[in-house]
Amino acid sequence: MLDAAKARRDSAARTRRRSVVSGDGEGGRRLRGYSGPGPDPRDPQPLGAVLNRLVKSRGWEQPAAEATVFGAWERVVGSEVAQNSRPVKLENGELTVEARSTAWATQLRLLAGSLLKKIASEVGHNVVRRLHIHGPAAPSWSRGPRRVRGRGPRDTYG
Repeated sequence: MLDAAKARRDSAARTRRRSVVSGDGEGGRRLRGYSGPGPDPRDPQPLGAVLNRLVKSRGWEQPAAEATVFGAWERVVGSEVAQNSRPVKLENGELTVEARSTAWATQLRLLAGSLLKKIASEVGHNVVRRLHIHGPAAPSWSRGPRRVRGRGPRDTYG
């Protein structure tokens, strides 16, 4: 029985060694020494290619596309639109954009369809499905040094 176990071990070691050296099987070829003139997995890789593989393997395509909307807003929508607007938040495919003025908010609402096409062509489809565009936020006087106690301004003409 002991001789049979040794024979099995030796035959398994021989087939494992043969598959590692010859390149057939899971082990592949054993890499030693210099890589030579041809491409080799040990060769330096471009950083972009390595990052793309990492993003794909971790499943980060969607968050990376969403970050592109904020990080490259000018490139995504164009310089004129980017100077007069900014993305505020992106939740569930709905992008909230704040315009510099109410006139620009109206203009962006009219351009919403073409903006969605530009965003989809730059960052991918279904990253942004809907736009919410609003004008600049008005200052709130409910707190701070200009707050007046009482009911606030009312009609004084009557």
